[in-house]
Amino acid sequence: MGIVVQKYGGSSVADAVGIKRVAQRIVNTKKQGHDVVVVVSAMGDTTDELIDLANEVTPLPPARELDMLLTAGERISMAVLAMAIQTLGYEARSFTGSQAGVITDAEHGKAKIIDVRPGRILGAVADGAIAIVAGFQGVSQTTKDITTLGRGGSDTTAVALAVALEADVCEIYSDVDGIFTADPRIEPRARKIPRISYEETLEMAAQGAKILHLRCVEYARRYDMPIHVRSSFSEREGTWVVKDPQAGVAQESLMESAIITGVAHDRSQAKITVVGVPDKVGEAAAIFRAIADAQINIDMIVQNVSAAATGLTDISFTLPRGEGQMAMAALAKLQSTVGYERLGYDDSVGKVSVVGAGMSTSPGISARFFESLSEAGVNIEMISTSEIRVSVVVSETQVEAAVNAAHAAFELGTDEVEAVVYGGTGR
Repeated sequence: MGIVVQKYGGSSVADAVGIKRVAQRIVNTKKQGHDVVVVVSAMGDTTDELIDLANEVTPLPPARELDMLLTAGERISMAVLAMAIQTLGYEARSFTGSQAGVITDAEHGKAKIIDVRPGRILGAVADGAIAIVAGFQGVSQTTKDITTLGRGGSDTTAVALAVALEADVCEIYSDVDGIFTADPRIEPRARKIPRISYEETLEMAAQGAKILHLRCVEYARRYDMPIHVRSSFSEREGTWVVKDPQAGVAQESLMESAIITGVAHDRSQAKITVVGVPDKVGEAAAIFRAIADAQINIDMIVQNVSAAATGLTDISFTLPRGEGQMAMAALAKLQSTVGYERLGYDDSVGKVSVVGAGMSTSPGISARFFESLSEAGVNIEMISTSEIRVSVVVSETQVEAAVNAAHAAFELGTDEVEAVVYGGTGR
């Protein structure tokens, strides 16, 4: 049998009991004849606690030192888990991201993996040991400094290692049994999705579904690495993320496959409106160049038709809430050159999306979605679409109502409760 890469999230290794349970699961996989490489996140809420500690010391922690601090969480997990495995009679060796050969660019806090050189991991596997790797971290190719990959980056570490090791599968363990048609905390009738495409998973992740990190899915799609999303708290089959989810599925099941795969939501958005922008060539370019230069990713963009009497228009866009004030500061510097009237900022919004590969050939999806929101009394502020997604921005207080309404409108629920959140976080 080949190599299996397993990644365990913070809720799975939140305490000594969880670590022992995970160790036993890893050993059971080893007993089945697999070579096992494990990627771990920090225990429980350790990363948040370290961030809070840094913020108590200084309101603006230096990025390099913050990365050094945050990587401590995963190093604790890897060492303790290796100890637990050795207690069960199997050899385990722990490695930091840099020791595992995870090479990144120099961008602290959100570094990108540019290479994986797993020589030491392969050496450990060849010796019959179980390799335990600290997720979320690597080392810069240019500066040789320790870097972090951003929140959820352990998923990306796991997939990158799986690709470099030519593993059979990358198993992502959390505290839910797979990917569901909606967040089970909001929609208790959410149904588990047995198989889902990389493209649909990318859209779900991009629109706020927290079960997988966006960059990990992009990496898996690029190298066609199958991901099995499952729970470390049960033995149930999870969700397979693959290139073609219909391959090997019975024809009668294909005929009954849903047009909409799931409903995703995101509460971490903010909306900026640039009011009274002169309707002239180049003004929008100047606005979004300032945002790009600040290294801020934007999502939806809406520009109103300019008023004939004034020749002015409004441009609204959404972005991560944590980068809202940085964007406002960047735009404030443009007022004298662009000549807009004022800036509006709203961080009490949320995004709700319906995702499904079948919608591109099925008319009426948008109408049904918008009708369901209307009947639930949800007001739409912005709309964005792609071939397999329709997204809306609504008031944050109406996110749950919107998710429930859309889930019911597309008949995505199940009569039996399938969604169980074992650890309380869903990650």
